[in-house]
Amino acid sequence: MRVLYVDDDRINSLLFIETCRLAGRVEVETAVTGAEALELVQAWRPDLLVIDLHLPDTDGYRLLAALRTQLAAPAMPAILCTADEASLVQAPARAAGFDSCWTKPVELQAVIDELTRRNTSPGAAS
Repeated sequence: MRVLYVDDDRINSLLFIETCRLAGRVEVETAVTGAEALELVQAWRPDLLVIDLHLPDTDGYRLLAALRTQLAAPAMPAILCTADEASLVQAPARAAGFDSCWTKPVELQAVIDELTRRNTSPGAAS
């Protein structure tokens, strides 16, 4: 499974990369900005998007729409990752098309469980 993780915090990115390594069979690419994410997907197609809400050049809601448009994948699975209060972002995240929302600091076991579930479900990419 291929995961694109977009976050401008380098520590969060490193933690996510290590979490993906622990989950097994997960290839991860990271981007710091929305523009970098859009450039990256020109040559690399993810199976799952994990996007921070607050980015230097855009927000996660706009970036999700732009990535899905560029990838011609309107239903590509996506998870919003944010330090904002969960109760304040869950409804807007769903309205923007996110499948779920992880709040920071993320619970590592929950991330591993979710990645493993997605990686082993029927039709999952390897």
